[in-house]
Amino acid sequence: MSATLPKGTGSAPVPAIPRHVLAVAGVVVLGSFMTVLDMTIVNVALDHLSRAFDAPLSVVQWTVTGYSLALATVIPVTAWAVGRYGAKRVFLTAVTLFTLGSGLTGLAWNAGSLITFRVLQGLGGGMIVPVAMTVVLRAAPPERKGTMMGILGIPVLIGPMAGPILGGVFTDALSWRWIFFVNVPVGALTLLLGARVLRGDDERIHRPLDLPGLLTLSPGLAALLYGLTLGGERGTFAGADVVVPLVAGTALVAAFAIRALRAAHPLLDLRLLRRASFGRAVATMVPFSAAYFGSMILVPLYWQQGRGLSATESGLLMAPQFLFSGTVMQFSSRISDRVATRAIVVPGILVAAAGFCAFAVQAGADTPYWRLVASLAVMGTGVGMTNMPVMAAATRGLADGEVAAGSTALNIILQIAASVGTALTALLLTATDGFRTTLLCGVGLMALALPMAVRLPSLSPSGD
Repeated sequence: MSATLPKGTGSAPVPAIPRHVLAVAGVVVLGSFMTVLDMTIVNVALDHLSRAFDAPLSVVQWTVTGYSLALATVIPVTAWAVGRYGAKRVFLTAVTLFTLGSGLTGLAWNAGSLITFRVLQGLGGGMIVPVAMTVVLRAAPPERKGTMMGILGIPVLIGPMAGPILGGVFTDALSWRWIFFVNVPVGALTLLLGARVLRGDDERIHRPLDLPGLLTLSPGLAALLYGLTLGGERGTFAGADVVVPLVAGTALVAAFAIRALRAAHPLLDLRLLRRASFGRAVATMVPFSAAYFGSMILVPLYWQQGRGLSATESGLLMAPQFLFSGTVMQFSSRISDRVATRAIVVPGILVAAAGFCAFAVQAGADTPYWRLVASLAVMGTGVGMTNMPVMAAATRGLADGEVAAGSTALNIILQIAASVGTALTALLLTATDGFRTTLLCGVGLMALALPMAVRLPSLSPSGD
């Protein structure tokens, strides 16, 4: 298509998005939505699963932990797999594994089978999002990558809103098994549409698998995230069973990083971080994402423990935050194709931190709900202005052959940032014994993104 969008003030014409690219985006968004939804939909059913299988909550919690560790283990091989087998084949294989794991998890007969099948889900789900990013960013015109990142961000922002609500409804009205069965028809539809819409003629990069890198990064990430998760749950990092995986994981990841900067074909190309646009975007994203994902566990806990609400009620009270975030994200992503990234992201961080701070200072036993929900809506507005423009800034300068490596790196970094944020939040909540102090610490963490955000690209993508 040769049509262009109207010229913006001081900007070159921006080409329209071809229809086949929109079709591809629709398919990968559908697949991505399943995996994002599955990270939150299970949380509200943990108590039901504990009773159903007559298992301690600490054991059933592994349905969440095992899924997250499987994600971390498989994400590092995504870029290599895409280069070796092609994005279409890897995406369809990942969706197949995730769908199969979902169906089997719904049929689980004890806690052991439940956790095993959740790991299978995670092995498929870990590849879906980075491959989805690779497929869409390769197909989109460079001038429209901000818009495409906005479309790709829909599952990330809607999934956490829909997960607790759907999980509560399925668990209360039907059965916990439907939390997993719901993925089967969605996965089948994604496979059908993906086989028809996705193109299999993408450029292959036949390079050897970095086996030393795989043997250090995957177990290193798993150990690191396990230690962070366990320490966060306990509210202390003092125990040997927490310290050992943390130290071992950190050492393995550090060993991988040192080798990756020298290897000819590393499993993950960390040299991308040396580029100003990619490195500064990552440095902005890490503290902001850590604070944001920390709030994702802290705010529901406040609603349920501080105000005595149910999981479904707390999910409904958080819905406006995600509604504002998702709506604003669509506008900010499109604007980021025309103006300097920092002109959107810096105000976005300030707005998000202001809303987060307003919620923190008001968090009490008798604060009217509308004031707290309004504060979360302000925070959601800032998040919508920040997340996807930063991601677009990171990927905009990548060549087609680098997109898979960049997407994989971004997803690993986000996974680590989210785990650090949630673990730190849980630790602070235990240490301070108060929601308000922990929330204010989250505000401070979010504000740490500002120094690097002001150094994001000062020119618009069109070169003005």
